[in-house]
Amino acid sequence: QVQLVESGGGLVQAGGALRLSCAASGRTVTVSYMGVGWFRQAAGKEREFVASISWSGGTPRYADSVKGRFAISRDNAKNTVYLQMNSLKPEDTALYYCAASYYSDSSSAKGDFASWGQGTQVTVSS
Repeated sequence: QVQLVESGGGLVQAGGALRLSCAASGRTVTVSYMGVGWFRQAAGKEREFVASISWSGGTPRYADSVKGRFAISRDNAKNTVYLQMNSLKPEDTALYYCAASYYSDSSSAKGDFASWGQGTQVTVSS
């Protein structure tokens, strides 16, 4: 079983930046071979895909709404995945979750992800 813990959320003004971290524990050798993704859920809305990355750090995928502003990366030696969020907008306000995939490649489908963290809140003020 893999446990994921997100951190780095907070309150930021529009145009600002935050870096989220997702630390894995438990079967960390396994998570090094898993794709990892970030999803977000705003109040009253469905959870949506934000970004994902393959086990090797290649083939990153992004939702259209965050392309050019967000960047996903990972450090397998530290069992950590990052989401650098720049040029934040009020519509980026949500609870952000990281998730480990059943597969080694990146994916945007929620059903491909086996383990989920508890989330970290990001609030962007206008």
